[in-house]
Amino acid sequence: MRDVPPRALTIAGSDSGGGAGLQADLKTFLCCGVHGMSAVTAVTAQHSRGVVGVHALPGSFVAEQVVAVASDIGVDATKIGMLANRDVVDAVVDVVGSVDLGPLVVDPVCASQHGDPLLADDAVHALTSRLFPLAVLVTPNLPEVKVLIGLEVRDPAGMREAARRLFDLGPQWVLVKGGHLDPESAAVDVLYDGSSFTELTAPRHPSVHTHGSGDTLAAATTAALARGLDVPAAVASAKSFITSAVDGSFPLGSGRGPVGHFWRIRA
Repeated sequence: MRDVPPRALTIAGSDSGGGAGLQADLKTFLCCGVHGMSAVTAVTAQHSRGVVGVHALPGSFVAEQVVAVASDIGVDATKIGMLANRDVVDAVVDVVGSVDLGPLVVDPVCASQHGDPLLADDAVHALTSRLFPLAVLVTPNLPEVKVLIGLEVRDPAGMREAARRLFDLGPQWVLVKGGHLDPESAAVDVLYDGSSFTELTAPRHPSVHTHGSGDTLAAATTAALARGLDVPAAVASAKSFITSAVDGSFPLGSGRGPVGHFWRIRA
């Protein structure tokens, strides 16, 4: 009998276009050598041009999915993405305290790349006050930083200040993603543990097809944690993965296409 591979769970929304959300997470888990599982928080109707509709599931059923997976299969690391509303946030916080989900990576999804809202206003405080303190790592992009703490970041110094403020909300580590900074500069993310900063830099590819990039980075980090890497090594591994995935992105539909999750195996 073969050994059981590392196991990672995503608690996230579904993207009917397949480029982001739990679909992106499961593809990333597979390509990173990890068995992927999912608890669906919301079903979206979306395509390459944006989100058409959102249907959130009851928080109690989200929790039921998590317990079902954790109690039988087991979980080595968990990524938490789109939570949609306060009911789902509260349910996820409660279930995290009742089962072993391994280290938690929280990707605080507030809006799509097209600006479509994906988190209700009354859920933001619950997310930062109740869920962030349970996280090993939170991974906001710059528009999410503005929603979460009201800080508009325009440069690397602003990213460091954002990381400090987010760290004060309780997570063990913060990764502020700089993809929305100057498109002519390198892609720089800032990792912070409360005492020191680490900048992760990679070439910025010119492709506009970056749908699902944030989900993919967080999922690749989660997969690395499930394989036993520590946070800095997991984030570095994920940075390498998403850089290649953006390089391997492709046009799909008439809008913004997805990153190429399967760049390692694409013919």
